[in-house]
Amino acid sequence: MSVPLSSSLPYRIGYGEDAHRLAPGLSLVLGGVSIPSERGAVAHSDGDAALHTVADALLSGLALGDIGQYFPDTAAEWQGMDSRVIVERALALVRERGYVPVNLALVITLDRPKLGPLRAEIAASVARLLGLPQSEVGVSFKTSEGLAPDHVQARATVLLARKA
Repeated sequence: MSVPLSSSLPYRIGYGEDAHRLAPGLSLVLGGVSIPSERGAVAHSDGDAALHTVADALLSGLALGDIGQYFPDTAAEWQGMDSRVIVERALALVRERGYVPVNLALVITLDRPKLGPLRAEIAASVARLLGLPQSEVGVSFKTSEGLAPDHVQARATVLLARKA
């Protein structure tokens, strides 16, 4: 049986992924939360790989491209930008098309510092941005097992539902 692909489907799934190199003396922000660290993300914006992947997941769920189309890293106006703005714009585009996020799964890969103690704070921050209960935002952490210790990577899936 073939299911037609159209924006009239009641549910859509989005996926996003992002990574940034880490360097000494820079800030590390993940999920809108400042992380105490000696190294931070090398990026045009604030380098929040978690929020970048959330925004890309939102956009991909409705085939709206990626954040580079809306916030190119070649544009001076986005230099140092707070990544919450990126998520807010992606969410607005999703809502304009009649969808809302239902839940989100976020995985952050970082060798150090350990993020476990910040899980609830990161989940709460992302949930607030998306207008979701914290119970609908799953956050998990991985390490690269030493394979890529000088980077941070994030992946996310989001379930979008058509508004009634």
